[in-house]
Amino acid sequence: MATVIHDEETRRDPRRWWALGALVASMLVLGFDMTILNVALPTMARDLGASIGQQQWMADAYVVVFASLMLPAGLLGDRFGRRRMLIAGLTVFLAGSLAGALVSEVTPVIVARAVMGVGGALVMPLALAVLPSLFEPDERTKAVGAVSAASALGLPLGPIIGGWLLDHFWWGSVFLINVPMAAIGITACVFLMPETRDPASPKVDAVSTALTAAGLGVLIYAIIEAPDRGWGDPLVLGLFTAAAVLLALLVVRERSAARPMLDLSLLGRRGFLLNTLAATLVMFVLSGLMFVLPQYLQAVLGHDAFATGVRMLPMMGGLLIATRGAAPVVARSGPRAVISSGLVVLAFAAFLGSRTTVHDGYGFTALWLSVAGVGFGFAVVPAMDAALGALPRDRAGSGSGLMMTVRQVGSAVGIALLGSLLASTYADRLDTSALPHAAAGTAADSVVGAHVIADRLGDRALAASANAAYLHGMDLVLLVSGVAALVTALGAAALLPRPETGRSPRGESPGMAEAPENVRQ
Repeated sequence: MATVIHDEETRRDPRRWWALGALVASMLVLGFDMTILNVALPTMARDLGASIGQQQWMADAYVVVFASLMLPAGLLGDRFGRRRMLIAGLTVFLAGSLAGALVSEVTPVIVARAVMGVGGALVMPLALAVLPSLFEPDERTKAVGAVSAASALGLPLGPIIGGWLLDHFWWGSVFLINVPMAAIGITACVFLMPETRDPASPKVDAVSTALTAAGLGVLIYAIIEAPDRGWGDPLVLGLFTAAAVLLALLVVRERSAARPMLDLSLLGRRGFLLNTLAATLVMFVLSGLMFVLPQYLQAVLGHDAFATGVRMLPMMGGLLIATRGAAPVVARSGPRAVISSGLVVLAFAAFLGSRTTVHDGYGFTALWLSVAGVGFGFAVVPAMDAALGALPRDRAGSGSGLMMTVRQVGSAVGIALLGSLLASTYADRLDTSALPHAAAGTAADSVVGAHVIADRLGDRALAASANAAYLHGMDLVLLVSGVAALVTALGAAALLPRPETGRSPRGESPGMAEAPENVRQ
């Protein structure tokens, strides 16, 4: 037996752990790229003169493209080679990051973020898909855990790295940091990674891909433009109508396809649908909160970029603690109770945060941020696990792709909708009556712009008005988030399947259910 084990070990490629390191680096950079920009937005708003709407697009351009292309990107890897498409994704991500670091205007930054979204959509699904070709089943769990941990670890690292870079370099450094890490990933994929593919996978439907990207893009654009133009503006109403038509055409096309790229029939499974909706709501709230919080810490409380990153750690710490502790709690109480409880905790944190005033120091903020992180973790982890566990074994791969797409859509809509609510409330509350027209417009665009004008004119009243207006908008965003979380908690408690129906028919874990879809080569 010892000889057999030794022979099997020698047949395994010793470079596999180096290849895993490259995948970990790739997922790490994708993870902190999700949060690093949030810390940079106030600095970019000041240096580029970006309005709140433009800041929303700098954040959303990546997420919308990422969500739109994740499913077709995975199919491209199956058909034309996962290693080849992974290298292509890292190359595109590198190019977008380099472009973002070198441009000096808002529109090119938004375009660069969209290009990075294309690369990220290729990297995210394929990084997991190549693991079965590198590792045998006895090592695969460890490898998948390492890649997943790298993605999660990137979230709290983003604010810290971004803050340090902004304190020592210009804002473009938050893009430039991606270049060497992506280059390492490309090099390792070229020399260390074998090629795998699945020619039997469904073909990439260009029409469905175009409908997805166009529908989501138009929807997000309408939500962002609505506060400035008015929700009843003909253009805004036309955009919402166009988005509804495009997404309806997507549903009709996919339902009639023999082998759909977007398997919407999975949404007919109650456990999968409801748990996916719960996870999406959490991403909706998290993305909105991550958008409004850095500007409060920097512009209102006056912290620099690095200090802002450090002060966001309580939420990330609570999230990581809950992520690690969710499994044993779910084993004792079942996913429905844990998801509902996590959403209630999240709602409590949002309601607590909505009572923040201009006179509160950071201590109160750290308190509700910590509680919010715990709520996030205990809600999203069991919701994702239960969603995958509700799928039959042979459809776990397509189901996980659909769930990730819906979650990213929730993230994009959260930034757009909650950011738009903040923008409209801030502009309505800000007192610019004593300012010239141009200065008033700049101040109304963002709280960062208001502080720039206030410092230039020595106008303390404007700075105080901007702080009060921003706090009112942030408190309203948190209040809406709390109501949404509480309603979802009640729905989860009433509608989610019992634990025994939330698992696969064979009682296997979600990770086991997902494996066969990924193993196909």
